[in-house]
Parts: sequence; C-alpha cells; structure tokens
Amino acid sequence: MERIYIQEVVTRDGFQMEDQFVPTERKIALIDRLSHAGVDKVEVTSFVSPKAVPNLRDAEEVMAGIERKPGVTYTALIPNVKGAERAAVCQADEVNLVVSVSETHNLKNVRRTVDESFSNFYDVADVLSGTGIQMNGTLATTFGCPFEGRMDENRVMGLINQYLALGAESITLADTTGMATPKQVYQLCEKVLDHWPGLPVTLHFHNTRGMGLANVMEGIRAGVTRFDASLGGLGGCPFAPGATGNICTEDLVHMLAFMGYDVNVNLDQLIEISKGLGKTLNHELPGQIIKAGKITDLHSTSYS
Repeated sequence: MERIYIQEVVTRDGFQMEDQFVPTERKIALIDRLSHAGVDKVEVTSFVSPKAVPNLRDAEEVMAGIERKPGVTYTALIPNVKGAERAAVCQADEVNLVVSVSETHNLKNVRRTVDESFSNFYDVADVLSGTGIQMNGTLATTFGCPFEGRMDENRVMGLINQYLALGAESITLADTTGMATPKQVYQLCEKVLDHWPGLPVTLHFHNTRGMGLANVMEGIRAGVTRFDASLGGLGGCPFAPGATGNICTEDLVHMLAFMGYDVNVNLDQLIEISKGLGKTLNHELPGQIIKAGKITDLHSTSYS
C-alpha cells in the first residue's frame, strides 16, 4: 500500500500548551527517541519570544542537543526575521511559516493582517536565501474559523499561490480549530492537488470534534501522503475557544498500520514513548491506544 509520512509536532505544538516547563534534556531525549522510532519529520521547536511561549524558551539548546538522524527532517516554526536568523544559526533543515486564512484569527494570533504577514515572510525569505534551509508554508484555519466560519476555497488557493511565489517548497493545510469535515477535506485536497500536481502537501488536523482520523482517511483518498500528529494527542490553539489537541500520533500510526499502509514508524516504540511522556507531564494524555492497547492485544478468557 501507499507510503504515508508521519510528522511529529509534540515538542512544539504540544508543549506550547503545557503549563509546566518541560526540562531541556527531556525534550532532547524525547526527540531522539522519536527519531529512532521512525518518524519522518520532527517540528522541534519554535523561535518565538520566550514571553509568548515560555515552554519553548530553550529553542537553541534543544536544536543544538538533538541527534540529527539521517532521513529525518528537523523543522522549526518561525514568526519573523529574528526567528529566521535564529533558525539559520541552529541549522534547521526547514522553517515553518504560518498565516491564517481567517483575517480575524490571524489578528488574534500574530496581531497582523494576512497581507502584513506575507510582507514579513518576504523579508524572512531574503534572510534564508542561500542557506539551504527549506520553507514550508502553513495555512491555519484552512477549513474553518470559530470567528468567521467556513473558509472560502478560492481564498485558500490564492494564499497557497502566494506561498509558492514566496519560494515555499511545501504547503500545510491546517485544521487549527478542529472544524473540518471529511467531505470538505476530500474536496479541497483534490482541488489543490489537481491544480499543483506533485506539490508536497501536509494535513494538520486537530481532534476537537472527534473527526481527526476520519479526515486523515479522506485526505489519503484525495492523494495526500503527509500528516502532522502529536504524541499522546497533545496540543491545541490558544486563540480558538474550546480547541483541544492534535490528532494523536500513536492512534494515527495504529490505524494506518492495521489498514496495511506503509509507515516507517515502529508502533510499539511509539506507544512506550507516549507512556513515558504521560509520566513526564504528570497528567493523562488524550490518546486512545495507550489506554485501550492495540487491536491485537488479546485478553485471557480465564475467570479464575
């Protein structure tokens, strides 16, 4: 069956929502274990202001401390030129730029209009020119915004075009607030891939309304092969009322593996890593597989 690429975002998207600071050495150890478990990409951190996201104040230390496993892409989210400069010093493989399709969400998230965000991205592209660092363009609230409702597909297509004109090599369509439906996912992904055949497209789903894995399957049916996920299902959007975590990495890999898809990740290793993460954070994680076990974990029929 088709190869599906698993892209882990827990140490950025997941940890940014945690109240307690996760020690640097534990972040490094977690990323190294995920690399050896077979994930295809890790969003290591974000080069943002420590005041804005205290849990990611050790971005440089984490980037410097991780083992760079061949075949794994190590990416970082950046908001501006200063972030690009920090990512370049740390030799990130890729930077992730984010703008919301929704003007309202973009203003709440980064205090800029969408046009102002793209103006800033052109400065970022200039800083990164010649460094060999690739750019991924993410569109937050692609499928819906809790302030504006459903997003217009033509607006999404236009913003993808702006990213590609900027020099982005790949695109992420993010369901930041968990408003996507499977039918909507299929229709938009089919439209995007028909227009840009061969464009590396990632889908980034949140499971706010329990449709995350169903949306994955419709994305695959439309031709998408790259998916972001967060270990244990951690994460969420601080500017989206009621938003919960990302789709859970081990739940995603479990589903795909038992459907016969080709995934590089070792599911048993992933489950053990997730159990360890729950102990580190000292709270229950939203994922299902670490609670219920794999579908092949059979139980004794003995009544004694």
